[in-house]
Amino acid sequence: MLERTRTTERRARGFAAALIAVATLLLAANAGPARAADEPAPRPAGWTGHAEGAGR
Repeated sequence: MLERTRTTERRARGFAAALIAVATLLLAANAGPARAADEPAPRPAGWTGHAEGAGR
């Protein structure tokens, strides 16, 4: 038969769930907006636009 969980266990689980929820919300808030699809990606320094050995 099922036993009742202790109050301390229930509170510990609730606290852990609340902590995970807060951490998830903080991470989502700090993620920042996504780049628009039509906006080009930034190019690395020294990028020339030509692939090494392309067409050989």
